[in-house]
Amino acid sequence: MLEFDTVSKSFWTGQQRKVILDRASFRVEPGQSLGILAPNGTGKTTVINMMAGLEKPDEGQIRRRCRVSFPLGFMGGVVPRYTGTENVRFVARLYGLDPDYVEAFCRWLAGIAEYFDQPVGTYSAGMRARLTFALLLALDFDIYLIDEGMPSTTDTAFNKRAGAILRERLARATVIVVSHQARTLEKFCSHAAVLRDGQLFMFDTLEEAKRLYDYDTQG
Repeated sequence: MLEFDTVSKSFWTGQQRKVILDRASFRVEPGQSLGILAPNGTGKTTVINMMAGLEKPDEGQIRRRCRVSFPLGFMGGVVPRYTGTENVRFVARLYGLDPDYVEAFCRWLAGIAEYFDQPVGTYSAGMRARLTFALLLALDFDIYLIDEGMPSTTDTAFNKRAGAILRERLARATVIVVSHQARTLEKFCSHAAVLRDGQLFMFDTLEEAKRLYDYDTQG
């Protein structure tokens, strides 16, 4: 279970205070995958980062009573001066996993050959995305976080391998995905919400959420 209890978050833009969440409370139970609809620039990535523990709320509490992933595509945990090998083995130890297994899995899935033993700072953006995606899939979580703004890769073979593994993971896990497009949520989510004026308006179905979202963005 992941719970936000009267959580507030805002930023000073230099001209005004931008409110991301204003005393928002909601809960995501196991098996109830959630999609969050919000226009670009409203703080979707900030909300996902708070769920993962990468950003702290200004006020309120966030409770994680299950294993919550880092956002799919998140690169902040990868240290550029370390090699791919050093990075994945370090993360494996943080999660109490066998470093040999995690390294072997990431080497196979990322498919970047000898670059795996080079500093990550020398990688292209696509290679870094493949490494971080492979690392996410090497770990096992109860809730997976997906941000539509995540880095992508154009490598067809990698996408095929990783996509098959991701579908298998998501079939038995809970997913939280944020997007500005309803169709992105359709294949993942059983429930949906709309981020609006610092609040998450929760709905039992995506269709209900779409009606409010379309009214806000088109009305």
